[in-house]
Amino acid sequence: MTDRYSRQILFKPIGEKGQKKIRGKHVLILGCGALGTANAENLVRAGIGKLTIIDRDYVELSNLHRQHLFTEKDVMNQVPKVIAAKSKLQEINSDVIIAAHILEADAVTLAPLLDNVDLVIDATDNFDTRFMMNDLLQKRQIPWIYGSCVSSTGMSYTILPRQTPCLKCLLNTAPVSGATCDSVGIISPAVQMVVAHQTTEALKLLVEDVQALRSKLLMFDLWTNQYQMIDIEKARKSECPACGINPTYPYLTYESVTKTEILCGRNTVQIRANRQVELAELASHLENIGQVKGNDYLLSIDYKTYRLVFFQDGRTLVHGTDSIEKAKRIYYQLTG
Repeated sequence: MTDRYSRQILFKPIGEKGQKKIRGKHVLILGCGALGTANAENLVRAGIGKLTIIDRDYVELSNLHRQHLFTEKDVMNQVPKVIAAKSKLQEINSDVIIAAHILEADAVTLAPLLDNVDLVIDATDNFDTRFMMNDLLQKRQIPWIYGSCVSSTGMSYTILPRQTPCLKCLLNTAPVSGATCDSVGIISPAVQMVVAHQTTEALKLLVEDVQALRSKLLMFDLWTNQYQMIDIEKARKSECPACGINPTYPYLTYESVTKTEILCGRNTVQIRANRQVELAELASHLENIGQVKGNDYLLSIDYKTYRLVFFQDGRTLVHGTDSIEKAKRIYYQLTG
């Protein structure tokens, strides 16, 4: 095994001591799409001791241009992403313990999987899950690495509970758009850029070289050749409900969970989010997908074989399916 990691051990900030630390650590990756599979492969090749991967979806043809662990055979067989990923990862490094979970991550399902986890890597595709994760990891005091990418842009930030601003503070300082890969597309190099930064920060934490961590928010646009580092150290607020003096962790409450229900006899699923929707802003994100119709109270769009109706109060009707899982997948594909 020494030969396997010899080039990594020659890198002085890691060395033999750091390699042993990596071997003793447990990383959880939430999401097994583009960011998740690439980070997982990097960590497995680096010799992580245990890797837990979580995802609710299966492999589709549109995944293959940027999700490098998957193949056309996985698409044909509709293999769940974590199962396909685990199979490929075990072929890369059979010495790593890999736990694969096909599930919808929420505060209830995710909490028991965090036992003995040293680090979490964000590879999710929606902010409902990220805000839940932010509260849960702040409460459990587990460091995590935020990452997102769309189009030719990306961003990443390393969050240390009780030391750095949390995701809520971060987004209050540097708001991000609600654009998704399904609305504006994505190029694979943008994924790889985010992954390079996420995995590198992960290795720093795993070898316990905290001083080397990047303290700034990274943002880039590969197509327009923009790259910036933003100092957000002062973004942390004492009144923040997640990382402030008296945290309440609102996204762990039942009221904050995105809820769903099947509307009997209508082939429709209703999704209820605990927030008001800015219809004009949402319409601008959706206009690249199809014709958006609306008024002061709602807007609608036809997407593939479905019709989605968004209400200002946070409700969304997904017409054309009575599958809650499918409705939620479509909803997040369009809204982020």
